[in-house]
Amino acid sequence: MNNASPFKWCHFEAEIILLCIRWYLRYALSYRDVEEMMMERGLHVDHTTVYRWVQRYAPELEKRSRSHLKACNDSWKVDETYIKVKKVWMYLYRAMDSDGNTREFLLSPTRDAESAKRFFVKALASTARSVSQACPVAEQVAPPTTPTDTTIITSPPRVINVDKNAAYPKAIAELKATGVLPQHVELRQVKYLNNLIEQDHRFIKRLTKPGMGFFSFETAWRTVQGFEVMNMLRKGQVQGVNKGDVQGQAALVARLFGVVA
Repeated sequence: MNNASPFKWCHFEAEIILLCIRWYLRYALSYRDVEEMMMERGLHVDHTTVYRWVQRYAPELEKRSRSHLKACNDSWKVDETYIKVKKVWMYLYRAMDSDGNTREFLLSPTRDAESAKRFFVKALASTARSVSQACPVAEQVAPPTTPTDTTIITSPPRVINVDKNAAYPKAIAELKATGVLPQHVELRQVKYLNNLIEQDHRFIKRLTKPGMGFFSFETAWRTVQGFEVMNMLRKGQVQGVNKGDVQGQAALVARLFGVVA
């Protein structure tokens, strides 16, 4: 996407596009709900147009927000929740720190050791990239393969809290055996320690309900990226914008896309 003019050739003004995107990604609305809300303001924006905007700009919003995220601590809480895609349940792996800050997420069609390994590698890679920046980033790419270069892990977690899913110990053991994860990282399989991330799942689940599921994996992934980054904004994870500062959140989104708020 052209960073200089991300809204080039768009029929509507950038402020309207970003408003519709923010509303859909932040609140439990359907595309038709957003269409009706815009009609109240004298603008006819078809719900399919809002859908195309979300698919195009939600991943871009997540990408542009990375360098503005605050630092997370080294206590990880990892869990997965469910999202329906084409009437089939998919698995959204998510990681938070002990302060409730979202660290990483990954949508996967399977729930096994290999999927868990891909998620941990993705989370560790984003942790390593954060060392060279002012704050951690959560780069959203296709599920990576397990790297052989152990030097990418420069700031591993101190402890990883998971539930009783047998896939997690297997995945972590394999990552330690290959040197991707340091041996000193502690694994805790205590369900109540993950109450914080299980509560945070509710926000994402609440946003997916109005749409009645997704029709493709790619559509779901693009939308989830937007849901997650808006959840981070809501929780005050972005530098210079506090939790509850709705106007500051809107202004930040505008600045990320080069729009004067």
